[in-house]
Amino acid sequence: MGSSVTICRAIDIHKTYWRGKVAVEALKGVSVDIVVNDYISIMGASGSGKSTLVHILSCLDTPTKGEYFLEDKLVSKYTDQELAQVRNRFFGFVFQSFSLLPRLTALDNVALPLIYSNIKKNERVERSRAILDKVGLADRMYHRPNEMSGGECQRVAIARALVNDPKVIFADEPTGNLDSRTGTEIMELFDRLVEEGNTVVMVTHDVTIADHAKQIVQLKDGTIVHD
Repeated sequence: MGSSVTICRAIDIHKTYWRGKVAVEALKGVSVDIVVNDYISIMGASGSGKSTLVHILSCLDTPTKGEYFLEDKLVSKYTDQELAQVRNRFFGFVFQSFSLLPRLTALDNVALPLIYSNIKKNERVERSRAILDKVGLADRMYHRPNEMSGGECQRVAIARALVNDPKVIFADEPTGNLDSRTGTEIMELFDRLVEEGNTVVMVTHDVTIADHAKQIVQLKDGTIVHD
């Protein structure tokens, strides 16, 4: 699969937040590489720095110190507009809470990222239909979130993450709001996506979920303790 090609490279990443006059070191010198077709689980207790690291890897936040490269380009050199385009086209996001728009059908929710990519309506519909079919929801595409189960909503969210053909899919506790059987089905879907050549970075505190990955990055107090 050409899995030696590096997509993301974070080098000695530090992140400090200020709470009033108190400095909180969320990350203390973390280095991570993500290569094509990687399957990485980022694990750690609450407050370990998991979310901070993912926010930096997905360009939702910037490091206080250290360097972050996307395909050999230093992220700090990007303009705000370029970063917005990168987030839309480079990355797909799957959240614990699904983050679907309640008034939109599954089809329209999946098509949303394509609107921001200035893709014509016919192609948006075609691509969204194909992706919903891929995640097993061909018969639910005109249903709204309140007409679907939690598992179906998460499949819609995964379809939305895939529709722009992203380089990396970030999944933050993707089974957190699901029962164990549905969670297993969602993880089987992620496993299949990796088999098909996608790159997945998953945040979880659940060892059984993390074990699906090829690599586990264990964080504790802002540093990697087991990689």
